[in-house]
Amino acid sequence: MSRKILIVYYSHSSNTRKLAKLISAKTAGMLYELEPERAYPGDYTAVVDQAKKEIEAGYHPPLKTKIKNIADFDSVFVGTPNWWSTMAPPIATFLAEYDLASKTVIPFCTHGGGGSGYIEKNVKLACKKSTVLSMFSSYGSSVKDSNVEAWLKKNGIK
Repeated sequence: MSRKILIVYYSHSSNTRKLAKLISAKTAGMLYELEPERAYPGDYTAVVDQAKKEIEAGYHPPLKTKIKNIADFDSVFVGTPNWWSTMAPPIATFLAEYDLASKTVIPFCTHGGGGSGYIEKNVKLACKKSTVLSMFSSYGSSVKDSNVEAWLKKNGIK
């Protein structure tokens, strides 16, 4: 049976976008980049400070982008940078606003040395009625095709 795959991601520095595009190329999944209504600052220190405050407050920033046909997909990859050991707030907004019950959710992240942190755990908490498969994490933009292939195969996607 063919899966209808959606790849939803938020990328601040383009590393997560690069990984999302690679996953799309390997799965023929539809790419969908989340955009907050108010963009995060470009300055590293400013975005780190803002992200920390938002995460600590449990803030879900409003999204500029909306997915109208989420029901059409049975597998949803969810990609985020690791911010303070968890998902970026735009991803938290997505998980709170969209019904992913009975869907297969596959998290992935990019990081600057912090690994996947608590992202997989937090995705499972946000998607209690979904099947959440094992997470993939990549340091910066150093993702390798073979590692993505192995992860997809392990999760039964390829």
